[in-house]
Amino acid sequence: MLKPLTVAFLLAALPAGAAHATSGPGCLYVVNVGAGDTLNMRARPSASARVTDRLVPGQHGIIHLDAACSPKSRPWGQRWCPVTHYNGDRTTKGWVKARFVRDSECP
Repeated sequence: MLKPLTVAFLLAALPAGAAHATSGPGCLYVVNVGAGDTLNMRARPSASARVTDRLVPGQHGIIHLDAACSPKSRPWGQRWCPVTHYNGDRTTKGWVKARFVRDSECP
């Protein structure tokens, strides 16, 4: 039986891999987007920023919430959320408007 300190040392010694979504809380899914439309993921937290990805409701892969949506001084629907989108072999980072996503368990 391994002692807790030994286990902690072994885990710390593992090389850091690429960032990826994990099981549990921290993922999102698309809401409030009409049929046949997509949610634009932006390069910066602004509606005028470049589109980095388009998220199709119900077919978007994994959307991982990378940090708290901000600014906290604004109502929830007006905040921007930093996300990473995992869809097959493709990974993109960007921002989505909070009113178009809801919390979900990561697969």
